[in-house]
Amino acid sequence: MSNVPENLLFTKDHEWLVSESVDSCVIGISDHAQDSLGDVTFVELPEVGACFSRGEVFGVVESVKAASDLYMPVGGEVYEINDQLNDSPEILNESPYENGWIIKIKPNSSDEFSSLLTSVQYKKEIGVL
Repeated sequence: MSNVPENLLFTKDHEWLVSESVDSCVIGISDHAQDSLGDVTFVELPEVGACFSRGEVFGVVESVKAASDLYMPVGGEVYEINDQLNDSPEILNESPYENGWIIKIKPNSSDEFSSLLTSVQYKKEIGVL
């Protein structure tokens, strides 16, 4: 069964988001997503300073099974990327919520957070509740 932490918000595309502060969010992919992808072999990361709108593709995760686009849960500017994923993309499989975070952003507005799923809603979405 997929691990779905209660403190995170999710998208129907299986990204997660957590606010670190008013002007900082961390984004990654869910345990369900990494499990569906299989062994991750490559992660294409955006540039620091890149700006994206909600729903826009900000990167790609490639695995032995498929390549999958990464979609922004909320609009914002990338201020940090997880460089460890360049050399060790398997971190996404091993630790999708802790060490396997993908980017940190400065969100444009907290108004877009209301479009995200709670952990309970996400569990229903993926069929584990």
